Amino acid sequence: MTVFRWIMAVLLGLTAGGAVLCFALFMAFDINVWIERARSLRRGAYLVTLFWFNVEVWGRVVYTLIHW
Repeated sequence: MTVFRWIMAVLLGLTAGGAVLCFALFMAFDINVWIERARSLRRGAYLVTLFWFNVEVWGRVVYTLIHW
């Protein structure tokens, strides 16, 4: 599970960092394409976070059912 957590943390860091960078570029240059990319990467960060949480919770459920 540790490898999975590291992979999810790296993916979350990349998507969230990319969203922040794109938003900063939008604020600096006022080009609408950067805000669209920031929104897309933000949605990706939410997706990664929710997938991570879901796997953690259901992994515990399956582990508990197996070892009951």
